Parts: sequence; structure tokens; C-alpha cells
Amino acid sequence: MTKVLQVRGLVASYGSTRVLQGIDLDVEQGQVTALLGANGAGKTTTLRALCRFQVRTQGSVTFRGERIDNRSTEQIAALGVGHVPDGRGTFLGLTTEENLRLGGHARRDRAATERDLERMYEYFPRLKERRSQQAGTLSGGEQQMLAIARALMAKPALLLLDEPSFGLAPLIVKDIFAIMRRVRSEEKVSILLVEQNARIALELADTAYLLETGQVVKHGTSADMKNDDAVRRAYLGE
Repeated sequence: MTKVLQVRGLVASYGSTRVLQGIDLDVEQGQVTALLGANGAGKTTTLRALCRFQVRTQGSVTFRGERIDNRSTEQIAALGVGHVPDGRGTFLGLTTEENLRLGGHARRDRAATERDLERMYEYFPRLKERRSQQAGTLSGGEQQMLAIARALMAKPALLLLDEPSFGLAPLIVKDIFAIMRRVRSEEKVSILLVEQNARIALELADTAYLLETGQVVKHGTSADMKNDDAVRRAYLGE
């Protein structure tokens, strides 16, 4: 399969504090790859390092055959890497629709952008109901849906998705992951997923990496990870 992302020897630091110790990972075209690990393992830092957001990095990051580890955050986004950060990052003073249109503002084909706006409303019907409502008044689950939909409006080839279940009720999480299965199938977008809930992450993902203290300690298919005794005890509660 074609690798949309290849990471080799990625080191990331906040000031003098090194968080990633030199990790390797791949994301295949059209697949979902999960990053698992305890709090503080380096999962969120990995996503920030890939798009060079608020972190110093070393190592090689290749996206669709092009080195991007020397690019700015804005340039990386323009190349087709979408990032849904922890905390969601929606513009709370704007309406739902204004947030979505902002996601597609750099696209030149306005007719296609309008079609994609309607497709986001098809994926996330709650957002259509609240298209004129200020984002700051949406529920936590609706804000998460909006953050994902806004990132998809830019037509990314790779979506970096950070803790989409955090702080949400189980039924809302189930809805969001069901939508992501459909998005993955229909939009052909590759996804690198950071998720504390290992069980639901492995249900969506094709492959997974387990991080501990900034290092990859295991990786394999989701089926392999589900059957790994250490993973099952530590992360699946079995």
C-alpha cells in the first residue's frame, strides 16, 4: 500500500524538555492509524510535531513523498494535513456555518466548496440544525462535530484527530465514531487518531502504535493489538 505519511526518528521538545525520544510511524493511504498510550505518553505532542505546532522538532517527516519537517504550520496545512486539536479549537464567536466556511476559505472552487458544505451537514445533521447558532453555545459533542467538519472542509489528505471522545457522553462518542467510519469510507481520507479510549480506537483503526514515555513500544494491526495480553490488561480492562 501507499504510505501517505512516513515518520522517522521524530524528536519533539517543549523548551528544554524532550517529550518524543525519536519515534517511527507510518500511515497508509486511506487507512486509520491509532496512537494509544497513557496520559503524558506523547500522543498529543506527536500530532503537534507533525504539523510543527508549538513544539521544537528533529527527525524526518514525509507527507505524500515530500519532506515537510522544514515547513511552517501554515504550509503543512496547505499541503493537505488537517489538524483537529485537543480542546477542539472552534471559533466560539462565529456561527456554525461561519466556522465551516472558514475551514474551506482557501479553496478556489466555490461550487465544490458549497457541495462539501452540504455534505458536512449530511454527515452531521445536528450541525445543520444549528447552522446559524454561535459555536460557543453548542454542546461539547456538537463542538467536536464542528471541529471535525471544519477540518474536512479543507479537503485534507491526512486528518490528525486528537482525543475526539474527551469529555463526551458515551452515546455522543458512539455517534461521532460511526460518522468517522462513514467519512473514512466516502472521503478516502487517511486518519491519524489519538484516543484515550483504546477499545473504540481499535474498532475504527486498521493499525495502532502504543507510546510509552515518548517511545513506540508496540505496533501492529488493530487485531494484533486487541489480542496482545499487555494491551488488553493495561488499556482494554481485560
